[in-house]
Amino acid sequence: MYLSTEEKKEIFEKYGKSSADTGSAEGQVALFTYRIKHLTGHLKKNKKDVFTQRSLIRLVGKRRRLLDYLKEKDIERYRAIIKQLGLRK
Repeated sequence: MYLSTEEKKEIFEKYGKSSADTGSAEGQVALFTYRIKHLTGHLKKNKKDVFTQRSLIRLVGKRRRLLDYLKEKDIERYRAIIKQLGLRK
């Protein structure tokens, strides 16, 4: 697996409230972003991998929906996570 449990804990600790708080929107968005970057690199090497391409598109949609939810609920948290991750909107 490309993502170990230690790396996941680090992601949730950095972007979430704590390493055990895996349900926070910020932590999930950060994890999705990490996975999206990984799959993008894979697709650059393997252009004909249609299954991975479909998975990447679904993952981007999930992240977008989660960001939309966060934007609607708390705009300050949304702006903070966008700035931290370097996502532009």
